[in-house]
Amino acid sequence: MEPYRFVAPMNKPFLSPLELRNKVVSTTFTAKADSSNVIYDVTYNGKERAAIVTYGNAHKKEIELMINPYDGKVLHKQNRHDDFFSFILRGHRSLWLPKPIGHYVVGWSIFLFFIVSLTGLFLWIPKKWNKKTLKSILTIKQHSGVNKKIYDLHKVLGFYTLLFALCLCTTGLTWSFDWFSKAYYGLLSGGGQLEKWEVATSDSTQINRTKDLADVLWNKVIKEYPLNGKGSFTFMFPIDKSGSFGIAYNPEENSYRKREYRFFNQYSLKELKGGGIYGTPYRSAPIGDKIYRMNYDIHSGAIAGLPGRILMFFACFIIATLPITGFLIWKRRRIVKKK
Repeated sequence: MEPYRFVAPMNKPFLSPLELRNKVVSTTFTAKADSSNVIYDVTYNGKERAAIVTYGNAHKKEIELMINPYDGKVLHKQNRHDDFFSFILRGHRSLWLPKPIGHYVVGWSIFLFFIVSLTGLFLWIPKKWNKKTLKSILTIKQHSGVNKKIYDLHKVLGFYTLLFALCLCTTGLTWSFDWFSKAYYGLLSGGGQLEKWEVATSDSTQINRTKDLADVLWNKVIKEYPLNGKGSFTFMFPIDKSGSFGIAYNPEENSYRKREYRFFNQYSLKELKGGGIYGTPYRSAPIGDKIYRMNYDIHSGAIAGLPGRILMFFACFIIATLPITGFLIWKRRRIVKKK
């Protein structure tokens, strides 16, 4: 539905990030108010996809330009946070409330759901283990009244989706609370300290005024990373005198555990430390880091590819029915109690 995200592949190399940046200058600086605009990065998404140039304007908004990576032609311009999925993501993270409020509303809701899910497991455990009780707690009775069927839907479907619910809660809480993410990482790494993700800074005393080193770095890194695959490659420009060049490489689409970040001094191209636990290639990361880096992939089901995403979708759909059936059970018991 968005044809501007695709291009016809050509038998020639992509234009470099510096060349693409120069191509869009006339688009990003069109008025006097645009003098504060800064071009942040260029992202390549394979030989059949448009490259994306991101820049910030005078109103602190982030604008994306879809560009043909072969000739630099601008295909589309949009606000990075105005598309449909960005709107849905804001609802998922903060219920469309101001972030300082909504972020904690969602976080504590997840925490409470985690507790309720665990207590539900204890309520599900039968007092006696035999064939009859196992059948009653693992299957939904076909020929039963409405109230019994609602109870079975809540109990049986709740059990089958419990593992998915706990995975969703655990991974979601790492984004909600710093204390939880640090404790979770410490558990996975055997007491290690979670490194903060941050951009490396350059030593501004080493100013090199002779030339822009963007193309020098580009020619170096494209020898290490394939650009025609399914993943993405982002080349980041320094935004001020203490900023650094950066690259972000992800060899897979819709999966994030293998993404890695590298940073380079903008004056000497000396490699700098940054990116937290993502500053190390996935293949050489410690086992605790690897599991922690699977967070998003577990949360979305991408850990098992497209089948995993589909499975997680249906699990979430069933989980979303549990508050409804739970409310109906609670309401029915209140009616019975009154009678």
